[in-house]
Amino acid sequence: MFDYTTLRVIWWALLGTLLVAFAIMDGFDFGVAGLLKLLGRDNEERRVLLEGIEPTWEGNQVWFILAGGAIFAAWPLLYAASFSGLYLAMFLVLLAFILRPVGFNFRGKVHDPRWVSLWDWVLVASGVVVMLVAGVAFGNLFLGLPFRFDGDLRMSWQGGFLDLLQPYALLCGLISLSMLLTHGACWAALKADHAIAARAVRIARWATLAYAVLYVLAGVWLAYGIPGYAVAGPAVTDGVSNPLYKQVAVGGSWFAGYLQYPGFWAAPLTALAAAVAVQLLVGRRGVGGFIASSAMVGGTIASAGFALFPFLLPSKLDPRSSLTVWDASSSLGTLELMLGATVVLLPLVILYTGWVYRVMRGRVTLADVRKSHGGY
Repeated sequence: MFDYTTLRVIWWALLGTLLVAFAIMDGFDFGVAGLLKLLGRDNEERRVLLEGIEPTWEGNQVWFILAGGAIFAAWPLLYAASFSGLYLAMFLVLLAFILRPVGFNFRGKVHDPRWVSLWDWVLVASGVVVMLVAGVAFGNLFLGLPFRFDGDLRMSWQGGFLDLLQPYALLCGLISLSMLLTHGACWAALKADHAIAARAVRIARWATLAYAVLYVLAGVWLAYGIPGYAVAGPAVTDGVSNPLYKQVAVGGSWFAGYLQYPGFWAAPLTALAAAVAVQLLVGRRGVGGFIASSAMVGGTIASAGFALFPFLLPSKLDPRSSLTVWDASSSLGTLELMLGATVVLLPLVILYTGWVYRVMRGRVTLADVRKSHGGY
């Protein structure tokens, strides 16, 4: 099998892949929900939008579960530090996940406009909260999080949720919001009735423009305004998982890895090229616009992951406590066992997901909604 160093890199790449898959597959669900009141002018049109995501949203959340499971099993120190310190942020995300299916199921139980409007706003809020919080969390990784380990690897955390709302982190939240609203609008342009799809095309183009401006601004800010982290001295890539065995230097550039590995530039270039492709392809026949927005999402997340490498969770209280790919993983045997299970099960998930979307292909029209349940 693979050696310990290679397995750690493989699981870093797999974690990134799962996060990208979650953002692409569930991101358009949240994007459509966030645009529900803007795209749908009446209850029937909103019902069309919801019919476009209801059959598949639960399956899309498999990627969220897989990513959480991968963090728990492959990166236990990362799981413990992030889920403990970011408890309130995680709670908000989970609350949004809980309220979304409730909104799907409850909005049609009472045919009262006030009742329906209430649950529509719940769906909008659930989408916006997840998109914003995810971006703010990514932004805080570059700023460093307020935790440290003592000599017995007991973690302490200083600060609360409001301390995470720093200007750069909020900018990353807006990037996430505009990116996934674009993704949701591209899905609506592909899936919804033509009258709604025309509106979705316009929103996708404006949201993409906002995304591109914010993304470039964040990159410039990261390059010139935020000190980067680097492992001081040669990294021990196959040692025991103890973050205190290294030294970390602060003050360099987060783009140092891009100079060392020029292939990393493919990620941000893909993101920006895909944003241009969305402008050109959204609303045209076929899935080109949605594929372009998916590439934009994937390129954005990958560019952040490459900039952070090898760091997973930087610490601003004690940079030495920062978690990296080389000192936060499970044992060699655990990574080997998990990789074997992944090789068998992940293709099955992909094949089943592809089959579901093939069965569910086609637009949802206003006529379909009126025929099936009168708009509710």
